[in-house]
Amino acid sequence: MPHYTMPDGEKLYVREFGQGEPVLVLSGLGMQSWQWLPFLFQHRKKYRFYIPDWRGFGGSAQCRIPKLDAISSHWQDLNCFLEQQTHHQFRVIAYSMGATTAMHGLQYGHFQKHVYSYLHIDQTPKICVDAEWSHGLFAEKHKDFKTILQNIAELLAQNTQYNLVSELKPTTRTQLVDYWFAFMQLQAKPSRSTVLFQKAFQQPRLQKFMLPIQRLDYMAWYIHNYLYHQEDYRLALSQIDRPTTFFIGEMSKLYPSQGQKLIASSVPYAKTVIFKKSGHTPLLSEPLKFSKEIISFLKAADV
Repeated sequence: MPHYTMPDGEKLYVREFGQGEPVLVLSGLGMQSWQWLPFLFQHRKKYRFYIPDWRGFGGSAQCRIPKLDAISSHWQDLNCFLEQQTHHQFRVIAYSMGATTAMHGLQYGHFQKHVYSYLHIDQTPKICVDAEWSHGLFAEKHKDFKTILQNIAELLAQNTQYNLVSELKPTTRTQLVDYWFAFMQLQAKPSRSTVLFQKAFQQPRLQKFMLPIQRLDYMAWYIHNYLYHQEDYRLALSQIDRPTTFFIGEMSKLYPSQGQKLIASSVPYAKTVIFKKSGHTPLLSEPLKFSKEIISFLKAADV
């Protein structure tokens, strides 16, 4: 499993397996490359998969944070990886933050020349919500979301002497976990499982395992990205001229399906797959359908 040298000298881990046509997989925030194996490993005899671990996660967990925002950094790392490949084009599977990175490359980095076919999974082309675009992150709850992020950002700014969540004072760690649980509540309907989840959050020994990022500097980096990200990728995405498929979670609270359907309709001849029982994580909510549709995407590009 190779590590690729990035522009700042850091080594980015890219999981590679299989043989045949190249497929580039761009993960969402908090994911590690191994989490794609249940859906992709079975296709290893026909395709060669390349799945980067973004900085802060998996095999790239120890990479330094560059002096760039997270999305610009991810695109720079991805572009550097592409420059080191002999493949000219890839089937691209891009999910959530990975899709934002792909759209950033389409807008600023001529990413389209590397794309043979494109699968866009549950992501909005514009994260912020304003009078002109109401389908950004959390839609009508966008202000509540930004308030929670601001609270987390301020808490982290007051504790820069610590490196890990586990090093925080108990009261500070509890406050951080409370903010994170408030963020989780924006996504879920009240239920028995939500109550059990909250009880787990309240257990000091479990708290650090409930957070997707343990390094506080990385947490601050990603929080800052979603607080201040102002890009609008609608035009860049609508101009893609490669075979394109959209996976959309009908019940997605993070990114309302209405907005995703609008942008999908703007891409000529794009295929749209609706996951009616899913929110932002169709690979978890409807894994069998997700696996079947991944196969359809890969095979369609073979024609």
